[in-house]
Amino acid sequence: MENEALELTKPLPAGRRLLSNSMTTIAFLGTAIALLPLLAILLKILWEGVPHLKWEVLTSLPAPVGLEGVPNGFANAIQGTIIMVSIAALISIPIGLLTAIYLAEFGKQQAIAQAVRFMILILSGVPSIVVGVFAYAVIVLNFKFSALAGSFALAVIMLPIVALTAEEALKLVPMHQRLASAALGANALQTTFRTVIAAALPGITTGILLAVARAAGETAPLIFTALFTQGWSQGLLQPSPSLSVMIYNYANSAYVQQNQLAWSASVILVGMVLLTNLLSRLLTRKRLMNR
Repeated sequence: MENEALELTKPLPAGRRLLSNSMTTIAFLGTAIALLPLLAILLKILWEGVPHLKWEVLTSLPAPVGLEGVPNGFANAIQGTIIMVSIAALISIPIGLLTAIYLAEFGKQQAIAQAVRFMILILSGVPSIVVGVFAYAVIVLNFKFSALAGSFALAVIMLPIVALTAEEALKLVPMHQRLASAALGANALQTTFRTVIAAALPGITTGILLAVARAAGETAPLIFTALFTQGWSQGLLQPSPSLSVMIYNYANSAYVQQNQLAWSASVILVGMVLLTNLLSRLLTRKRLMNR
């Protein structure tokens, strides 16, 4: 017994310590290299956008090029982005969650569930510009460019993200929690909605946030569906401005003022995504602490 205790407390050989330290160093270097592009993008956006970020850009409409001394901003693009992403979330989140519940809890390995899962996987890999063309053919050609058409395109993009991430979150809930709920007399629906979903809420929230972040930054679908306007959004059945399309248009502009607005809008767009993530984390943590 003493010999075994000595073996357990004996330091590792120099070769194994060297290998362990080398692998740890390589892992940290790999992580740093993976984060470098993200940090470079964020620093570039902050460096170019923050100096021109003033209160007036958040509350004013775009000014005609060449006019001096007038408010110049993109409040209309912020409004349009919030409206279209919100409507897309209202469409995609309930459908995605119900699909995930069916796949994870009821359908499982049935043929219909496998077919649905396969179609969702295919949909998740469809390029966003193809989704924009699809929405253009289905809605715009039959009606006209509108915020509703843009919301429909964003909802199609968000749907597979919500469904797949929610399904994986539900699958991670231990089986003994389901069995305990059933032992207390809960039926399948009560177990799913009161026990399983509550336990999987952090993962489901993360998936929803990923979908919202993806939708907020999409440009191509909105070019085909919502276009862009220099004024406030006039309703769901009218063309609507958005931050992503505004950044695309102004970044390609030959005017310095519009280039500066594009950088400032990039800061706001990144900030909106970050704020959404932080708020959801806080709400999720508070819910878990109150359980």
